[in-house]
Amino acid sequence: MEPVLPLRFQGGGEPMASAPRLYIGAPPASQLLATVIIPAKNEARHLKRALTALAAQTDLDGAPLDRRSYEIIVLANNCRDQTAEVARRFARTNPDVALHVVELTLPPAEAHVGRARRLLMDEAYRRLELHKLPNCFIASTDADTCVAPTWLAATHVELAAGADAVGGRILTIAGTCRASVASRRHHLRDAVYRLLRARLESLIDPDPADAWPRHQQHFGASFAITPQAYRQVGGLPVVQYLEDEALYQALRRHDLRVRHSPLVRVLTSDRQTGRVAVGLSWQLRQWSRLHQQQREPQVESGKCLLQEWQTRRQLRSLWATVRMAAVAPDRQTVRELSTSLGISAIKLALQLSQAATFGALWSWVAAERATAGLWDKRWPLVPLQQALDEVRQLIRHYERPVR
Repeated sequence: MEPVLPLRFQGGGEPMASAPRLYIGAPPASQLLATVIIPAKNEARHLKRALTALAAQTDLDGAPLDRRSYEIIVLANNCRDQTAEVARRFARTNPDVALHVVELTLPPAEAHVGRARRLLMDEAYRRLELHKLPNCFIASTDADTCVAPTWLAATHVELAAGADAVGGRILTIAGTCRASVASRRHHLRDAVYRLLRARLESLIDPDPADAWPRHQQHFGASFAITPQAYRQVGGLPVVQYLEDEALYQALRRHDLRVRHSPLVRVLTSDRQTGRVAVGLSWQLRQWSRLHQQQREPQVESGKCLLQEWQTRRQLRSLWATVRMAAVAPDRQTVRELSTSLGISAIKLALQLSQAATFGALWSWVAAERATAGLWDKRWPLVPLQQALDEVRQLIRHYERPVR
């Protein structure tokens, strides 16, 4: 077996020299198309349901998938319960499922989901690279999540159509406890806002690789990436939380194609006692607190979103012109764009000439804009209901047929 390939990524998140590495000794099947990874910390209660859903994968016509076409790696890290034993018991009772179970105790500084998912994705990458089958992919989910029967098949379709990565639609199981009911209203309204944002974005600055209909989620409970894209961005950034968002941003900086597919779906728990400092469970707790305080969530206004996406579209066009013609950017256009963004025109002109990808340029703009602070003053957050009304009105305007 070949050694684990060294991976690097932008942002200085290189693993510590002493950090452990996963290594599955059993060779992958020659037909392997997908390696599914599941980080699991104290998940004995939920893990069997997650594995049962993965064992029942079908193609889009409902026929069972060839079990040799995918495998599952569970990393039980720093567990104080029977997580690993639950996985091993499942493997014994389902011998036709390629399930690899690894137990690991990470040092305190490394005992977080970012490290666990990085270890898993690195090993999945190594195993898929052994055969290099076309359209193979790393698929990530969570131990408290049940994937749809066509989860892998629908993901494969999107990747075969040209996507480099696929974010699946993540739905939650409705809880019955008072805290869950209290947070669910905010959760549903936020989901509507995010979907309406995605629709407006597709009207103002459409992405050919992520056409409407689409959604807005690209999180660890349902995310897939090709080995080539994983290699290109240097692997999953090792951060304590929001590692999935960090990976998405790395893909965008490289101008890679991310598809938010409505065909790829999972169902996850709405528990408020999660395993990470910031994630869905944390957000649910925040919404529950807002409900108790009778306060409205604050979000970006429709006018703010419109300004951002119109400016981004104009900036992308200017960047493409500069790259294609190898000329200096038009000064007047740069001044207008810098004024809209609230950043320095001199710095923007320099970045337009130097940025190798538009994603890298836009990432710089976001950081520079945050530092300058003018954008936030110009576009303060507004109550969620106000933003919903504004975005709906803008969508109606831009969907109106041209006469």
